[in-house]
Amino acid sequence: MKTVVIESHEQFEKFLGKEIGVSDYLTITQEQIDKFADATLDYQWIHVDPERAKKESPFKNTIAHGYLTLSLLAYFWNAIVEVRNYKMLVNYSIDNLKFKQAVVAGSAIRARVWLNDIKNLRGITRAQMKIIVDIEGEKKPAYETLITFLYHFNN
Repeated sequence: MKTVVIESHEQFEKFLGKEIGVSDYLTITQEQIDKFADATLDYQWIHVDPERAKKESPFKNTIAHGYLTLSLLAYFWNAIVEVRNYKMLVNYSIDNLKFKQAVVAGSAIRARVWLNDIKNLRGITRAQMKIIVDIEGEKKPAYETLITFLYHFNN
């Protein structure tokens, strides 16, 4: 359930330096991994061949594509926050992305989000979030990054 609603630049700004929220866990399935491979044409065996991965992979299972887990940021963000009263949202940048641990098929991941920086650019809100994606039961996260959105709020 979304616990945070943001309707303006001023409401966004109140979260500066604070944790905005934590998503629920989402299990990454082999079916998702296979569909992502189809969409991206990335069929490396470590992702799509469970039998070979059991024998040859150090993870003893297939792993999600790093970019699959990264592509879930929009899902996680929308699970945490409901942003209202805007006419347009633009994905602006992803910075300092560091993959720290592979996500094994069948693992569950979640996102923790903080507002790292915010600027009002002539009526456009540039909001930069620090995001850490955790793997359930693991000490090291899957990755961490800074992601920036441009919100064009209605006046």
